[in-house]
Amino acid sequence: MTDHPLKPETKARLEAVSVATLATALYKRGLRNQAIQDVRPLAQKGRNMVGPAFTLRYMPAREDRNQLAEFRNPDHPQRKAVETCPQGHVLVMDSRKSAYAASAGDILITRLMVRGAAGVVTDGGFRDAMNIAKLDMPAYHNRPSSPTNLTINEAIDINVPIGCGDAPVFPGDIVVGDDDSVIVIPAHLAEEIAEEAVEMTAYEDFALEQVQAGASIIGLYPATREENLTKFAEWRKTNNR
Repeated sequence: MTDHPLKPETKARLEAVSVATLATALYKRGLRNQAIQDVRPLAQKGRNMVGPAFTLRYMPAREDRNQLAEFRNPDHPQRKAVETCPQGHVLVMDSRKSAYAASAGDILITRLMVRGAAGVVTDGGFRDAMNIAKLDMPAYHNRPSSPTNLTINEAIDINVPIGCGDAPVFPGDIVVGDDDSVIVIPAHLAEEIAEEAVEMTAYEDFALEQVQAGASIIGLYPATREENLTKFAEWRKTNNR
């Protein structure tokens, strides 16, 4: 696990910014591939998912190892991941970018929620997705998928570095999801990224108000005219931002 635990104030900041803004802050630092590609929320929750990553890795199934009897094994890595994911963490699954078979279903994801997970992400698909969408926990996948994961996948390892939707995910990295998508922040950068994203969000909110009032984006977004920075400073005072 990471040596950089998620501070409450960092978590609160990350809950108040968009994944798009975080992607820009990471891009400024040369990190271009932290967004998890081709995943989307099962249902919009109107709030951000934020938590350290706890990972599960699937590999291609070999038929003699992946019969339904595997689910009777109490140490089956998929079941074990659901039962050991720490409270407040996000379970992130490497399903090899395939929704041909499900990564999990509503019973397991409900158990994950009851145990206090912050959310769940797979670059594959969930079965019983219509039920997972109704849960009071954010969940992200590629698309609904009904076949059991054993069809093509073997759950092989827990809490190891994985790839999810082409993004590198290390245990303890900070995972943030909004109503659009999901991004992974390297743990050691989380605090500074959160602080910068809050500042960026304040200016973006100001700029949007200006545009809605008829302003041109030239010189406003980005702020290359001093008069806009002066207006922004006044706006911050007025709006307590």
